[in-house]
Amino acid sequence: MSENSKIEWTDHSFNPWEGCQKVGPGCDHCYAETRNARFGGGTAVNWGPGAPRRRTSAANWRKPLAWNRDAGVFYAQHGRRQRVFCASLADVFDNAVDPAWRADLFDLIYATPNLDWLLLTKRIGNVPRMLVGAGMPGRLPSNVWLGATIVNQSEADRDIPKLLAVHARVRFLSMEPLLGPVNLKDISITGRPMDIMLPLAGLTWTVTSTGTRCTTSHPKVDWVIVGGESGPGARPMHRDWARSLREQCAEAGVPFLFKQWGEWCESDDSGQGAWVAADGRGHCDIESGEALEMMQRAVNGETGTTWRLMTRVGKARAGRRLDGVQHDGYPEVQA
Repeated sequence: MSENSKIEWTDHSFNPWEGCQKVGPGCDHCYAETRNARFGGGTAVNWGPGAPRRRTSAANWRKPLAWNRDAGVFYAQHGRRQRVFCASLADVFDNAVDPAWRADLFDLIYATPNLDWLLLTKRIGNVPRMLVGAGMPGRLPSNVWLGATIVNQSEADRDIPKLLAVHARVRFLSMEPLLGPVNLKDISITGRPMDIMLPLAGLTWTVTSTGTRCTTSHPKVDWVIVGGESGPGARPMHRDWARSLREQCAEAGVPFLFKQWGEWCESDDSGQGAWVAADGRGHCDIESGEALEMMQRAVNGETGTTWRLMTRVGKARAGRRLDGVQHDGYPEVQA
């Protein structure tokens, strides 16, 4: 359950346990659930409500200790610290996980100070309470980067303020699978209609009852990862969604990493095709009634959303270049 990872933005993957439960649209085609079923005789035995989580072996838990011992050699070769993506097959802040396991994980993180641990969660709202349960009220170890998965605007509005409220050395967004356009320049904070947050700048504007705008500063998003969906049932990503996030990050000076197109890309090759709407309304089969109507409206010169024709070519062929450029931005962290 731990290995030198093929994930573009990490060096190692480490899974302290396996199992999870779907909590949002980004989970619809979960690769980890599919993998769990493959090794479970066709049934994802560690997935879903009430399913047991499976702790990995003691030998697996010792591997980060070895990576930590080799940190000097790695730094000499690469000029940076090793990154460990924790729980690619689970969620560290899953309610169904035994709190003692989570405490053991944080003990391991403290015991490996030469590694940067990347904890990515779809349950960012659980973090403060679970840190208290693990004996760390209010803050994470200094070698932890905390990330939230964001796939659409509603998740951005709901979860980014929660992410920025947690004390962490690095705060990042994993926007994969990206399922619609997302504005990170200024978001409407869920439940606080008078507050507008600028997460890439580290500011919040509050309009008072008298109409005065007050500005407060706070931590900002340090890194943005963007990618399309891969695997069976993958949904296509509109290029304008990724382009917009790239430009937003460039304007704010925030590192941007384009991880992949996923299964789909713009292509003239024959094969399965789909139209994708820039406004995020979804996608439709190339021969569907909606697609034919869209094309007719375009012929008539009617204004509306921008649709792009995508072709399913597979993850390898689709690649990870956006407008011909490979984007590999990372936050700068002192050793």
